[in-house]
Amino acid sequence: MRKSFNALFKKYYQFRYRRLDAMVNTPLDLQQQWFESLLYDAQHTEWGQTHGYSSIKTYADFCRKVPIQDYEGLKPYISRMMEGEPDVLWPGQTLLFSKSSGTTNDKSKFIPVSDQNFRNCHIQGTWDTMTAYYNEHPDSLIFAGKNFVMGGSYQQYKPESPIIFGDVSALMIKNMPIIARPFFEPDFDICLMAEWELKLEKMVDVGTDPKIASEVTMVGGVPTWVIVLFRKLLERTGKDNILEIWPNFEAFIHGGVGMAPYRKQMQRFLPSEKVNYHEVYNASEGYFATQLNKEDDDMLLLLNNGVFYEFLPVEEWNSDDPQAIPLEGVELNKVYALIISTNAGLWRYQIGDTVKFTSLQPYKIQITGRTQQFINTFGEEVMVANTDKALVKTCRQFEVAASEYTVGPVYFQNDEKGGHEWLIEFEKEPTDINEFANQLDLNLQMINSDYEAKRYKDLALTRLRLHPVPTGTFLNWMRSRGKFGNQNKIPRLSNSREYLNELLRFRDVTRQ
Repeated sequence: MRKSFNALFKKYYQFRYRRLDAMVNTPLDLQQQWFESLLYDAQHTEWGQTHGYSSIKTYADFCRKVPIQDYEGLKPYISRMMEGEPDVLWPGQTLLFSKSSGTTNDKSKFIPVSDQNFRNCHIQGTWDTMTAYYNEHPDSLIFAGKNFVMGGSYQQYKPESPIIFGDVSALMIKNMPIIARPFFEPDFDICLMAEWELKLEKMVDVGTDPKIASEVTMVGGVPTWVIVLFRKLLERTGKDNILEIWPNFEAFIHGGVGMAPYRKQMQRFLPSEKVNYHEVYNASEGYFATQLNKEDDDMLLLLNNGVFYEFLPVEEWNSDDPQAIPLEGVELNKVYALIISTNAGLWRYQIGDTVKFTSLQPYKIQITGRTQQFINTFGEEVMVANTDKALVKTCRQFEVAASEYTVGPVYFQNDEKGGHEWLIEFEKEPTDINEFANQLDLNLQMINSDYEAKRYKDLALTRLRLHPVPTGTFLNWMRSRGKFGNQNKIPRLSNSREYLNELLRFRDVTRQ
């Protein structure tokens, strides 16, 4: 029976692949249509009237009338929407808000998710992902089995209020179409539990149930937290790898953080070339991209999902009047901060992610990091993509594996030179940590020419410092900060020593 359902899904995905074809073949037309549609739909909202949306005819008009926004700029409007006020940033009343990691001033951000945004962006993106996956893997049996879900949680904004907020994964699970529910495990009461420690134990109970385990074909989530689940499954069963528990497992749909540092670990958990990895870019603000080809390490930008995209070049990031460019103006291999206008009422909103284009025909991207996660203390312009690549290469050379890391600057003091300081949690630690640090530094120089220039003969920067930390340090630190859960990510890079110093103190305290 399930194979019949899988065959129906496959036929449907074949039919809807024309959507992805349109994104490949007519990308600028689709973006122009969304530009016009978003402005038209929002012209009678408070925001639309304030910014003269009815008189905007061109992209230049839009840039002139609407400044680039950060969360603080939109927060007063969003706060009113959460109180139930309609027609503020988007027509009608918004009842769903996704909860994201906070800003400098707030522990959390609350992102509006209108009905249109939920259906035509988040849900549409999941359909686009499975369409791309089944196109690349026509013999897939994902929907002949069970998809194992790692969701977040949600809660009511106020008693008696119809408005709810939570992790975007929880909002999607809560509102999942009834037809899809039989294909997912665990049951939604477990998926949506707020207490992560208890949720993980319940998930392990379900994941080791022989009847369910034999049916699991896919898992989706942030690699960090999927690894936590996999470890607990192995601890419970005493098995050597996940395929001994889930023999029909086929695919890992991953996003949230770069996969590169985790790939070696995943290959030990899932030691089969038949297991497929598929990357997606699904943020609290929208579902933006999905991997199109299995042999590529980039993603197709989803251009027909209720989002109008702009891109902010690095040289504009600190400008008092930053100038973004539309899709047709982007260049290959140049880093941009992502700017979005959406069918939830986010207008020229800088979400904090940075991307680069690996292809312009079609438009494909890689996520390179966060605008707040880089190190440029000494003009070295090191991004997360650089450190990920350098660490993976070094681990391969030394035949070791690293599970987590973070990096911060070492400031100039007196006559001492500056540098970078790394904390790395190894699964298998190198026998010579000093030589590993030497090679890591050399690899980072080969990847980033600005870092190489600053390191030349130690003129500006000295060789990086490296501290290995015990297994579990990063997750225990996250737990101590109240950040234990699927939507929380370990900060990789910072232009300050805030996270680095916190982790060093935490390491020292837990050693005692």
